[in-house]
Amino acid sequence: MATRVLGYASLLMLAVATYGIFFVAGPISGEGDAGRIVYFHVPMAWDAFLAFFVVFGASIAYLRTRNPRWDHLGRASAEVGLVFTTLVLITGAIWGYPIWGTWWSWDPKLTTTLILWFMYLAYLMVRSYAEPPRGANFAAIVGIIAFVDVPIVYMSSYWWRTLHPPPAIGPLADQQPSSTIVWILLLSLVAFTALYAFLVRVRSEIERDELAAVLGEAPLAA
Repeated sequence: MATRVLGYASLLMLAVATYGIFFVAGPISGEGDAGRIVYFHVPMAWDAFLAFFVVFGASIAYLRTRNPRWDHLGRASAEVGLVFTTLVLITGAIWGYPIWGTWWSWDPKLTTTLILWFMYLAYLMVRSYAEPPRGANFAAIVGIIAFVDVPIVYMSSYWWRTLHPPPAIGPLADQQPSSTIVWILLLSLVAFTALYAFLVRVRSEIERDELAAVLGEAPLAA
């Protein structure tokens, strides 16, 4: 029941955010309509960071407690985070072509994001192909180490000369955007965060039911 409510809530908020993006927000100065993609790109990037922070915390908890629930949470969050990171790279390329004139540049921001994508792909490969319980142990170590790249991705626009613009919102933003841009960005952020929570919950329930089937137990109700 809780999973369904979360799913419907995220769908409703995404619909409202999408309406605001295309019918309320005006074109971003200097970028035209291509700038609207920031309302998808930025929230998905933040939720990718959130997903990998959850992997980081769950990995530490698993290594300390050996409770399989932490391993399941880390794996589910890594899968969803990898999807969000993929979408971040795709939307960034879609934005970059009309603005930069190229789909891809070995810009520090893009390069560190791509490294992050590969690191969490490695996490999932280790988790899937190494024999248990070593797979969960090794994956947890990879998840902890890989998180080091998250602050590097975020700060890369400040540490190196980069084509990628600095954060559009937040305490490190060069200039605070208009109130309309802020509230639509925040609404989109909340909507995508709810979607992240819904997807992680669904993936965790699937793995829980699979484990129950292996152990010959009845699956728990959602």
